[in-house]
Amino acid sequence: MLKGKFRFVIVGLVAIATIINYIDRGALGFLWPEISEDLGLTKTDYAIILNVFTFAYAFGQTLFGKIFDWIGVRLGFVLSIVVWSAATMLHAVATGLTSFAVFRGLLGVSEAGNWPGATKANAEWFPINERALAQGIFNSGAAIGGIVSAPIIGVLFVFLDSWQATFIAIGALGFLWLVPWLLVYKSGPEAHPWLSEEERQFILTGQRNQETNEVATYAPGSGEILSRKESWGVIMASFFLDPIWWLFVGWLPLYLNETYGFGVEEIAIYAWIPYVGAMLGAWFGGLLAQNRIKAGWSVDKTRKSVITLGGIIMLIFLLLTTQAATPFVAVMLMAAILFGFQTAVGNIQTLPSDFYSGNSVGTLAGYAGTAAKLAVVLLNFLIPTITVNSYTPAFVVGAGLAIMTVVSVFIFCPNIKPLKPKAA
Repeated sequence: MLKGKFRFVIVGLVAIATIINYIDRGALGFLWPEISEDLGLTKTDYAIILNVFTFAYAFGQTLFGKIFDWIGVRLGFVLSIVVWSAATMLHAVATGLTSFAVFRGLLGVSEAGNWPGATKANAEWFPINERALAQGIFNSGAAIGGIVSAPIIGVLFVFLDSWQATFIAIGALGFLWLVPWLLVYKSGPEAHPWLSEEERQFILTGQRNQETNEVATYAPGSGEILSRKESWGVIMASFFLDPIWWLFVGWLPLYLNETYGFGVEEIAIYAWIPYVGAMLGAWFGGLLAQNRIKAGWSVDKTRKSVITLGGIIMLIFLLLTTQAATPFVAVMLMAAILFGFQTAVGNIQTLPSDFYSGNSVGTLAGYAGTAAKLAVVLLNFLIPTITVNSYTPAFVVGAGLAIMTVVSVFIFCPNIKPLKPKAA
């Protein structure tokens, strides 16, 4: 089965799960004009619901980081997607702020598993020089989810003529995904019966750092992970970077509604465009890192160079977005921002597997994800206050976050290579 390329089947399934993840989470924002009118909810209510989701998502990152390290990638994804799909369908019976917050919290905890799970799958199934590419393929799932969610939700809403029925329809997608996942993901690469011996050895021997000729075998517990400055480099970079993505995931529909008076149909026409840039950036960042490592660059130089490039792109276009005169210009500039975001984030997300072995990768990815989502919570509290007259202050805040992301990596990660126990 796809001899020599089976590892890409695995990451492809993870990318499809991510597409479903983004369709499910994006539905609330796209349907909010109808929901708010139907139930009499306000923008402040939306911010509260969004933050309940984000708090739960933050907690879920750490929880599922541990779960994936405990029960493995196969069952970890099953648990995560079953719960989040059921939570999406439960939105159909929400009747107000409290019920939406409860169901959104359940969705947040369970959807969080997708990220530490993907990072752990990447570490297990890909050699070092392909990890940024694999992470880019996975991250392109988030971008593709952003692209297709607006038209899919818009078409379903028009066809079903009900926001409740729309939630049920999109929630069913996750259960369908389980069928190929359980058939294909039988074990890790060490023992998978469909994997050729040539590809198995390519994966396992390629997990050695070319510069140091070392494989990441260091798998400390949580206390020691958090005692290493490199871990805090991952955590802080995620803390500063993630709110930039969520500025658009959480608030783009409301930006289009408030700034240009768009309804569900108009939002569906425009809101997918920024995610095309994100998809291209995910591929670009992964391919660029792969190209540079093959050209002889060290992992350290490669990761830092690509992350810096992504940060510069975000900084420039976030500032330009403050001057956007039309909705088309605005979403095109946002596409460039998300291109830069995805260029950087795939390489940041590979850092846990650059420093540690698979037994600690999910844990650190979970801690970084929790920190990132707590930063998003702060942003969500801030947005209603600073966007009373326009969204310009939000884009300026985003520009500052892009700078801090790059600075965090350079300060806390002086040399990106497999770590060793402190006693050594």
